[in-house]
Amino acid sequence: MFSLALQEAAQVDKLIEEETGGEDVLEDRLPLLGVPFTVKEAFSLQGMPNSTGLVSRRGVISATDAPPVALLKRAGAIPLGVTNCSELCMWLESHNRLYGITNNPYDLERIPGGSSGGEGSILGGGGSVIGVGSDVGGSIRIPAFFNGIFGHKPTSGVVSNVGQFPPASGQQPGFLCTGPMCRYAQDLLPMLRVMGGANADRLSLSSEVDLKRLRFFSVPHDGGSPLVSPVDQQLVLAQRRVVERLEADLGVKVQQLKIPQLKYSFQIWSAMMGAPGKDGKQPTSFAELMSDHGKKVWPLWEMAKWTVGLSKHTVAAIGLVLVEMFQRSQPTQLILQQKESLQKDLEELLGTDGVLLYPSHPHLAPKHHHPLFTPFNFSYTGIFNILGLPVTQCPLGLSEEGLPLGLQLVVGKQQDRLSLATAVFLEKTFGGWRDPGSIATATTQLDTWRGASTTAS
Repeated sequence: MFSLALQEAAQVDKLIEEETGGEDVLEDRLPLLGVPFTVKEAFSLQGMPNSTGLVSRRGVISATDAPPVALLKRAGAIPLGVTNCSELCMWLESHNRLYGITNNPYDLERIPGGSSGGEGSILGGGGSVIGVGSDVGGSIRIPAFFNGIFGHKPTSGVVSNVGQFPPASGQQPGFLCTGPMCRYAQDLLPMLRVMGGANADRLSLSSEVDLKRLRFFSVPHDGGSPLVSPVDQQLVLAQRRVVERLEADLGVKVQQLKIPQLKYSFQIWSAMMGAPGKDGKQPTSFAELMSDHGKKVWPLWEMAKWTVGLSKHTVAAIGLVLVEMFQRSQPTQLILQQKESLQKDLEELLGTDGVLLYPSHPHLAPKHHHPLFTPFNFSYTGIFNILGLPVTQCPLGLSEEGLPLGLQLVVGKQQDRLSLATAVFLEKTFGGWRDPGSIATATTQLDTWRGASTTAS
């Protein structure tokens, strides 16, 4: 929408010139006036595609705006376009047979995450200012982590999920969250205030937060689930540095904890995502979503076609349907007990003044297609969708390989402002987003100097 965006920008310039009451008047009425933004393609943006990476939806063009998108536009923000996602938003890699594969701006051989990976990539690469993502298992936070930006999964039910494809079903509407993604921590709160509409009042976002009065907790890993990779030592050290700075700069004591139930994060997420809704109906199967009211998808046949390059679906999507064939069942009593126990313990722990530090993912941004070998690693983010807790993803500088480091800030329900305020502190302390272009230039110069030094020797 670049041409239209330039026209809208010109209109904004004219509006500012003609406003006689000063910029304060405009800011009150249009808090995001002239700010460019992008939207995950799973959302409706009038005049833009809404395929969610499904080849059969190639011709679907949105006639309206999803409510959060409409609210951003009403606040004066200017849409630039829509961004790539994984097929039907259910994978860690933003890859589909309609648009292809999205790269990580810090290393083009690595993934930007999913399913809001296009948003993570364009924001991390400096191509957009703010963006709209959705998150049912980490789809805002994982791309934010891999691309070195900020992302926020709000308290469940605050931001509307209407206007997305595929729509959530079963109990999934309670787990799916729409939220803001951006390069700068201070942009999260005004975005959330706009995107939440009247519901944002529940979050008391205008209330001051005194970080020195908060209670901080640190959990370094999930307790050792056999399904999930160990946490990379660089991430362990980054989280430890956060603890040290919180204690040194704020004078607080960060309590390190072990929470045994986190070991069952994947089992809890998987069981609850497949659970029937209040009406007793099972959620729509992934196979049904892939067919999108068309020809039924037969996963074994699709896998055979994929091996010779004839399938219109990615191997990840086909694999999910195969898993679904053997896994759709009611949550067991043990899983429900673990979920309820974890919910109770965390809500009591966090209360209205607690902030939990927790890894975002066991690995730094993996290389393309590597998540196929570690499919359960998203459990570090997915568990908080099931618990309905708000979470802010924060960058913490770069690794030895020049890849983003980061962690999650988890807070109690409707206490979003606590993690947002802590994110601003961490941005000031650790530098926030790093321009991957500058990093690449610096690396090239360093290699050149090394080469010159070797030649001189």
